[in-house]
Amino acid sequence: METRTLRAHFDGNQILLDEPFELEPNTELLVTILPKASEEDGEGWTRFSLESLERAYSDDEPEYSLDLIREANPEYEGR
Repeated sequence: METRTLRAHFDGNQILLDEPFELEPNTELLVTILPKASEEDGEGWTRFSLESLERAYSDDEPEYSLDLIREANPEYEGR
């Protein structure tokens, strides 16, 4: 069997898989305990993401005119 990562949780008594998955008896497992995400963690990731976007798309980005497009995407709906 190939290695798979499955999401699971502990209900206070046992470890339960979040999605059904058939396991054969005596299948070897590795269990990784993840720290509980805090509200502060979420705010940090949001701040990090916004700062990264600001660096990637700064105010001094060049404007590209439509005449630079060589081949139009027929599936693009933003026209």
